[in-house]
Amino acid sequence: MDADLRPPLIAAGAGAPAGRLERARVGLLVAFAIGVAGSISLAQIALGALAVWVLVARGMGRLAPLRWPLLPPLAALAAWTAVAALASARPVESLIEARTVLNFAAIFVLVAALPDPGAARRFTTWLVLALAGAAVVGIVQVGVCPGPDYYAPAISPLWRFTRKCARARGFFSIYMTLAGALAMSVTAALPRLARLGGDLRWLGPAWLVSATALMLTYVRGAWIGFAAGALAAVAGLGRRGLAIAAALLLLGGVLVAALPTVRDRVASIGDPTNDTVRDRMAMMEVGLRLAGEHPLTGIGPGQLRHVYPTIAPPEAMRRQTSHVHNTPLQLALALGVPGLAAWLWVLVAFFRRGLAIRRRLPADAADDRALVLGSLAALVTFVVAGLFEYNVGDTEVVLVAAVFMALPFALAGDRVSADPCAPA
Repeated sequence: MDADLRPPLIAAGAGAPAGRLERARVGLLVAFAIGVAGSISLAQIALGALAVWVLVARGMGRLAPLRWPLLPPLAALAAWTAVAALASARPVESLIEARTVLNFAAIFVLVAALPDPGAARRFTTWLVLALAGAAVVGIVQVGVCPGPDYYAPAISPLWRFTRKCARARGFFSIYMTLAGALAMSVTAALPRLARLGGDLRWLGPAWLVSATALMLTYVRGAWIGFAAGALAAVAGLGRRGLAIAAALLLLGGVLVAALPTVRDRVASIGDPTNDTVRDRMAMMEVGLRLAGEHPLTGIGPGQLRHVYPTIAPPEAMRRQTSHVHNTPLQLALALGVPGLAAWLWVLVAFFRRGLAIRRRLPADAADDRALVLGSLAALVTFVVAGLFEYNVGDTEVVLVAAVFMALPFALAGDRVSADPCAPA
């Protein structure tokens, strides 16, 4: 193996500096995983520190040359977002809102900070366990909630825990964020569960509590996203996928039968008389109108809140919103058709490259092939759930998506010969 392709802290020889760098890397990755599951501040601080770690390790010659997967489409998305922001009615405000696109830079940091397949597998384990911990909190939250309208006094130590506790939200401010993160996590774990390996002892319970908490968020879009991602995972598993599909159908039936509120929520999907469905249809009407009126640069990031009250149709349940609960439509109205095209380029590039990596991994790398399949299925969940929610605008959910977008490239390491910078 070429010395430059070995894991960091190995090519330059072991020693005290190497040991300190490795401990710092592991600590920051653990902090990032915990932060993604419950503290956006911790996640962003850890991610920033990881970026510094990457630069320091590379400068010391202890890290292989940096790789930039998906760089062309991500750069195009960032550049056009800036153009749309500058062309908006409030450029400064739009530029501030446009910073959310920078969350995808986490892909580059994680690919560098996960220098070998073993590191990628361990980090995935930490993330799954951290999100399972958030799921346990969400389940307890719903279980002890005094009622849907209960609010503890702001001075109470239980205020943050019991506020809006009728729907599982864990450590997040809203249930949709927990749902988006858990939907990807439980989808990504399916190929590993199908292998029935040694990690089933902890992965099985973690998956069950995460799936239960996902149901208790009552977020229908996340449920549909999970169903789509699960189908993708099942399709990639061959005959084992049939057993997974049967188990999922059985578990889903048990949960729906045991939880009447979940059953009622499932029954309301697509019901045109449902208030939420009617409100979403009104938002789509506004979104399509704005996208048609501003096809080149859109109205700019963060500008819908100023426009919506003036053009919301009479049937709209709310007169104020910052997005239309549909990622492609929101991108089209905010960034114009070129911005939406750039986002679709990102997705096509990821799935094309990810599938190629899975095909080219050695047959004996079964664990890594399962993780790559899980990552691809998790992104299917993210994309489909985005048809019912503007999840690209949710930082915590985007960071979880960025993890799964980085994993195939980290797992590939030097075992595939694809140029990591090549535009797919």
